[in-house]
Amino acid sequence: MKVILLKDVKGIGRAHDTIESADGYAFNFLIPKKLAIPATPTAMKDAELRVKQRVDRTHLDAKLLEQNIAALAEARIVIRAKANEKGHLYDAVGEREIIKAAKEQAHIDITEDAIKLEKHIKELGTFDIPVAATGAFGKFSITIEAE
Repeated sequence: MKVILLKDVKGIGRAHDTIESADGYAFNFLIPKKLAIPATPTAMKDAELRVKQRVDRTHLDAKLLEQNIAALAEARIVIRAKANEKGHLYDAVGEREIIKAAKEQAHIDITEDAIKLEKHIKELGTFDIPVAATGAFGKFSITIEAE
């Protein structure tokens, strides 16, 4: 039986994909749990439109991310954190803190999965933060200062 997925189903497919499923699996699991609908001609046209919109949105997000990475490279982002006399932070600075600082200081939105930190930052100084998502690569600098 052909069905159109309404949500991403692990091991089966992504939302708005048309898949071939066993009748029992479709009628007893996918359709009752509102994970899929039967693939009627009208539903197929709607699904194709939604897939096209998803692809267009992905391309738009990629372009926006490239612009944000370029803008971040120009920005100066400072994060203030508590540190001891030796310059070691009491609490590590991670992706969430970096995203919050970028949003507040540079007015730039980036996603947490775009930042590629090897490990959280645990000391004062200036650090290069690598950013990568959907084919766009770059880096920007942040400065960690003591409060």
